[in-house]
Amino acid sequence: MIILVLNCGSSSIKYQLLNMASNELLAKGLVDRIGIQDSVIKHKTEDGREHKEVCAIPNHTKGIDLILNALVSPEHGVIKNVNEINAVGHRVAHGGESFTKSALVTDHVKKEIEKCIELAPLHNTANLLGITSMEVVLPGIKQVAVFDTSFHQTMPEASYLFAIPYEYYDKYKIRRYGFHGTSHKFVAQKCCEQAGVDFEKVNIITCHLGNGASIAAIKKGKSIDTSMGFTPVDGLMMGTRSGAIDPGVLLFLAEKENLSIKEVNDVINKKSGVLGISQVSSDMRDVEEAAEKGNKKAQLAVDMYAYRVRKFIGAYAAGMGGVDFIVFTGGIGENDYGLRQQVCEELGFLGVDFDTNKNNNLRGIDSEITKPGSKTKVFLITTNEELVIATDTKRIVSELK
Repeated sequence: MIILVLNCGSSSIKYQLLNMASNELLAKGLVDRIGIQDSVIKHKTEDGREHKEVCAIPNHTKGIDLILNALVSPEHGVIKNVNEINAVGHRVAHGGESFTKSALVTDHVKKEIEKCIELAPLHNTANLLGITSMEVVLPGIKQVAVFDTSFHQTMPEASYLFAIPYEYYDKYKIRRYGFHGTSHKFVAQKCCEQAGVDFEKVNIITCHLGNGASIAAIKKGKSIDTSMGFTPVDGLMMGTRSGAIDPGVLLFLAEKENLSIKEVNDVINKKSGVLGISQVSSDMRDVEEAAEKGNKKAQLAVDMYAYRVRKFIGAYAAGMGGVDFIVFTGGIGENDYGLRQQVCEELGFLGVDFDTNKNNNLRGIDSEITKPGSKTKVFLITTNEELVIATDTKRIVSELK
């Protein structure tokens, strides 16, 4: 079965085409700057052929049309006809409380995604555009929505409710939803496969660390808590996001700086985090390079980041009554061996016997990075959200037959 995976943003579309008979990636690419000058499609096949085209891409429908043209091109295509695509899987940011698992796209499902636009206006609007655009370009093709929030729908009320008047939950469904669920579930299950244990019999803390970052507590196969909340700004310090913050700070800043709600939102989403503290960059690689050269603010940003990751790990270990595995994934988690060491060398109280020799210079390879006999084991596990989306899409479409 050939599956096209789409991750639609407000002005971009990331895509992958996979052959699910072998879980083989055939091609991937990016349509960028949709509706903006100098729109572009960048396409690459697994065997190394590349294509780049700058052209007018006024909307998502045109962007998807260009993707299909690239996939069937005689020069850089990987299939002969678009009819070889059996189904399309979409990453959808927010499923609210309506979806505890991936779903076949129907009129009802589209309406539920639309209802969640007020919870994730940029993401869900774009995700829905991807679905409706595909209906125009390839009418009748089966589509599946895979939700970032669905894995975390197993959280108990004590975890997901905020300590504000309950009426706001009743009226507006204000609660912790969590994100990165597809990645958290994937790496937790993959870790268990590698360790040869049952996913539903262990406690796991998964650390998805990238420009956006979150941690999840997974007890006996179910998410019971996660660091991102009502929006993806909560929890860990991130590239440009503040993470958890005293709400009183926002009220104080709004008054002192005469900031509008939009301006406060920009501060905590676009000007804070690693960028805000370091004053160097939102990219951890740039910040660590500056820290090595003696930049004290850059070093502070690294230390704050590592401390917050370690703090959440400790909190979630307590919340689950113990932890068996700690997993690092995402762009930073998979590649930044220095940060992994900084986090883990203080976790001896949890039974972590960290192996610095295994960890040093280790990037992007599934590995255990604790010593033999370590009570709590730490792993580097590479994530593949597109494969998860394709796998769910294949399963749901196959069940229709």
